[in-house]
Amino acid sequence: MRLSPILSAYISRHFLVAFFGVLAIIMGLIFLFDVVELLRRAATHGNASFRGILLLALFKLPQMVQQILPFAVMIGAMACFWGLTRSRELVVSRSAGVSVWQFLAPVGGVVFVIGILNITAFNPLAANLYQRYERMQDQMALRGSSNNALQVGEGGLWLREMHGDEQVVVHAEEVWHEGLTLNLRGVSVFVSDSHEKFEYRLEAAVGQLQKGFFHLEQARLYRADHPVESFPAYDFDTQLTLERVQDNFSSPETLSFWELPGFIRFFENAGFSASRQKLYFQSLLSSPLLLCAMVLVAAAFSLRPDMRSGGIMMRLAGGVLAGFIFYFFSKLVYALGVSATLPAVLAAWTPAIVTGLVGSAALFHLEDG
Repeated sequence: MRLSPILSAYISRHFLVAFFGVLAIIMGLIFLFDVVELLRRAATHGNASFRGILLLALFKLPQMVQQILPFAVMIGAMACFWGLTRSRELVVSRSAGVSVWQFLAPVGGVVFVIGILNITAFNPLAANLYQRYERMQDQMALRGSSNNALQVGEGGLWLREMHGDEQVVVHAEEVWHEGLTLNLRGVSVFVSDSHEKFEYRLEAAVGQLQKGFFHLEQARLYRADHPVESFPAYDFDTQLTLERVQDNFSSPETLSFWELPGFIRFFENAGFSASRQKLYFQSLLSSPLLLCAMVLVAAAFSLRPDMRSGGIMMRLAGGVLAGFIFYFFSKLVYALGVSATLPAVLAAWTPAIVTGLVGSAALFHLEDG
């Protein structure tokens, strides 16, 4: 029997209502816990206002939504299927010849669209807000003392530092890594006072990041009302280290889905390992499949046709427990991918594939076994 469009729209609407309701509840809890945690950390910092704390929690919330999206899909699907089964609507549909796969199809289609929209539209917004979240944390000194800001990407290296009362901005058009040395080409250093009034500028063809300073070669010094000065070599103090540059590479969450491919190419051309970025990009690509797999898991625990047997709460609890098991399994595989024990593609796609196979096997057993 072919599932009618009216019934498909009806089931999809029930799922969307349950999904957004569950998502709103989880988002509220996450926001509340984040505010409490940020208030605790800000208790010893006078420059962290309550309004700033609320903004920090809001900026972090979209990134957290991406992490809990599979749980919201699973719990929303369980609530939808359990409600339709309890009202006998799915029982009547199945007695009319509609199989479990037919009324799962509209929910799976809706979830797949949600997954595509998440990685193509919502992820760039979440990445942008998470960048602002990290910058505000530094400004409020909520994650340790920091007086510089570093950005490395396709546009090269940008660094902002405070040297006493002076503000320094360093830009390098190209960056590459050789051994323990970070090499730079097309270096520009802009120095201004505490009121952001320009003082002087340095330009250099090439440079190296060494311990405690930039070593610039073929440097030129530009100052207002002064002739240009040339230096065969010029050393400029910095707090940046090679370890800090490498640590900056381990935050793929601040990059959007569309920026990641170019960012990965830049890292690899610079001689760095981009395993974290590759793994994160592949996990984004696999997320629509993972969401669909969570629908199968939810259906396996909430589509019992005989509701008179009882044990509803046990089945719901079993579904939530299965979701947490798959979550920890995905984190374990992700950690193996980060450590390069597993290839990035395998580590990113294994949780979605395994979850889908387990959910499908359970449904085949319940439906046809």
